Amino acid sequence: MGETEKIWNTKEVAKMHNSEISSSSLIVDHSLSLPQMKPLIVELFNDLFKHWSDLDESNFSIETISGGITNLLLKVSVREKDGSVVSTTVRLYGPNTEYVINRQRELQAIPHLSAAGFGAKLLGVFGNGMVQSFIDARTLTPLDMRKPKLVAEIAKQLRRFHEVEIPFSREPQLWNDITKFFTRALTLKFDDSEKQKKFEMVSFEEINKEVNDLKAMTDRFNAPVVYCHNDLLSGNLMLSEDEVKLYFIDFEYGSYNYRGFDLGNHFNEYAGYDCDYNQYPSKDEQFYFFKHYLRPDGPHEVSNEALDTLYAETSAYMLASHLYWALWALIQAKMSPIDFDYLSYFFLRYNEYKKQKDKCFALAHTYFKSPRTG
Repeated sequence: MGETEKIWNTKEVAKMHNSEISSSSLIVDHSLSLPQMKPLIVELFNDLFKHWSDLDESNFSIETISGGITNLLLKVSVREKDGSVVSTTVRLYGPNTEYVINRQRELQAIPHLSAAGFGAKLLGVFGNGMVQSFIDARTLTPLDMRKPKLVAEIAKQLRRFHEVEIPFSREPQLWNDITKFFTRALTLKFDDSEKQKKFEMVSFEEINKEVNDLKAMTDRFNAPVVYCHNDLLSGNLMLSEDEVKLYFIDFEYGSYNYRGFDLGNHFNEYAGYDCDYNQYPSKDEQFYFFKHYLRPDGPHEVSNEALDTLYAETSAYMLASHLYWALWALIQAKMSPIDFDYLSYFFLRYNEYKKQKDKCFALAHTYFKSPRTG
């Protein structure tokens, strides 16, 4: 995507929602050090926000709050003329992330999710990022995600998230995105000979067959289509210091999608950044989550039939999660400047898919043969 197109998008999105969302054509170099970046951030804020247009560098403080494998997050605090301090979050998109993220889709959804109480409020958009209100909370760890009290709260919040209405096409995006990733990955070439050698070990013919087989199987579930987060890992869950409020953040992969994909993808994230899939939740742990998801007001009233249905559906779409992020990793291996072994990550995810495939397909076929499904 060229610079002109990025700028056009930000202006269109700002205009589309309401006049409270400011837009700027400025771009901040993701690779600069914080001292080098500060004058650019100040210039950006002067341009974005009229009430801060005459403040200088002495009124701003900047610190890094996250350095993930996709974006750079900054906490920018502004001391106003009356001495009060307002904190914001600036998200700088990682270079080339437009190859795997639909930014327009994300920006269209954020105001509606924010209105429903999810994430931070969108304050402004600019050439390669956005400014949001600052959430004063801690990020969860993978171990946090399996604590019963938090499991119940995540499940309840996810049910509420799935009920948000976003005013654009309700077509599920899973297979569209997987097809897009597959097509882009197919033609990659690496300058690094070791990377190229590793890449040539990937059998796209095999993957294509797996994708088609899995799609045919999951389609039989006729799973509900809801607005999904699609990336509900521990880093995208935050808890207030008093442990009262749980926040979902980072909706860049959000789309209308199959309910089971969001659930299976979340359970895959119990493995953490080390990809220890021995941590994947047991059937009993999943049922505990499902009860609070299906009936937040009466988890003990959920029928065994409803639990069995969601268990089979989620297990099938858990496989789709592995294929999705495996193909995503191939593109990132070529496009991302971040020092992360994406090619190894591809094999981790794809091998786990193959390891779990027979068990999940058998579960699905048993479910389809049961009297309740005809």
